[in-house]
Amino acid sequence: MELAGKKIILGLSGGIACYKAAELARLLGKAGASVQAAMTDAATHFITTVTMQALTGKPVFTDQWDARIANNMAHIDLSREADAILIAPCSADFLFKLAHGACDDLLSTLCLARPTGLPLMVAPAMNVEMWQNPATQRNVARLKEDGILVLGPDAGAQACGETGMGRMLEPAYLLEEVIAAFQPKALKGKRVLLTAGPTFEPIDPVRGITNLSSGKMGFAIARAAREAGAQVTLLAGPTALPTPYGVTRIDVQSARQMHDAVLARVAGQDIFIAVAAVADWRVVGASEQKLKKNAAGDPPQLLLEPNPDILATVAALPDRPYCIGFAAESENLAQYGEEKRRRKNVPLLVGNIGHHTFGKDDNELMLFEDSGQTMLPRAGKQELARQLIGVIARRL
Repeated sequence: MELAGKKIILGLSGGIACYKAAELARLLGKAGASVQAAMTDAATHFITTVTMQALTGKPVFTDQWDARIANNMAHIDLSREADAILIAPCSADFLFKLAHGACDDLLSTLCLARPTGLPLMVAPAMNVEMWQNPATQRNVARLKEDGILVLGPDAGAQACGETGMGRMLEPAYLLEEVIAAFQPKALKGKRVLLTAGPTFEPIDPVRGITNLSSGKMGFAIARAAREAGAQVTLLAGPTALPTPYGVTRIDVQSARQMHDAVLARVAGQDIFIAVAAVADWRVVGASEQKLKKNAAGDPPQLLLEPNPDILATVAALPDRPYCIGFAAESENLAQYGEEKRRRKNVPLLVGNIGHHTFGKDDNELMLFEDSGQTMLPRAGKQELARQLIGVIARRL
């Protein structure tokens, strides 16, 4: 569990998005966090303390004079026990309070009294016009200057019937952001270009050549790089995986499309990670219409030609980024992985046994470098992705 042992204060200010805070509390708990809810009086008009208590397993605090705290200093004791504070939803009024140091209730007071260095995150939620108002934007700018993490908002339909920026981020994305807040920023300021998933080489409009890659490892690495502070661009082959929050995603289908997309964006990148399982060959003269069976049922004769080698092409650039390749083998990983690293001329290649990892949530990796081979033991793909990003950051 990615938040095991972490204590999170989940603060709710007044807004219809309080209903999302219920799901957020559940997700934080599933990730291993201990969640303590604190609510403004306005928040209790949108969701009850009973609901939040049931979801967190802890009594909810709403009053700065709460007698359950022996010294009557809930604003001190609660924040001293926390690893982070998240205000979700954070209304326009509460943004103002934080920006100007106002503290007229429990939640605003415990935010102002939090220990130096304790992460404070806010998830704005309000009407589009309220969000765009210059006063709100001044308050948000002040919060960012003060080191408060502003998560969102998102754009879309709003409860008032209007559409635009101001929706609170969905709970799953907020969970990703809370987890990211605890990750070291080893790639802060770096730009990462990454490929993931399979490619699909058409035979005709309904058939094609592909492979079993799910894209899970590549998407996990994209998320881990973004958690580490990098600006991440993800070029994804055909996969239904959701895009990690904060990652720029570009969908492609064939190896040639992926090749062209990489070369169009590689300039200025610090790191290139070629995780995608790119097809080595494509069909010559793919049919524009569906191929039909003949009377004898004979299969069509397909002529194949090689696809461009994306990793080798990038590695040969005069101003190339730091390049990391991936190799999925079915046997002799130690031999074939090192041979591929030298052939591609990259400083780091990551190998695995394809049929042991394709589509699964865990993996084990072998790292190939000039200094030798290193194993990353079997673990969840997200954990391995964070370990790999740590290795890359140290190599840089």
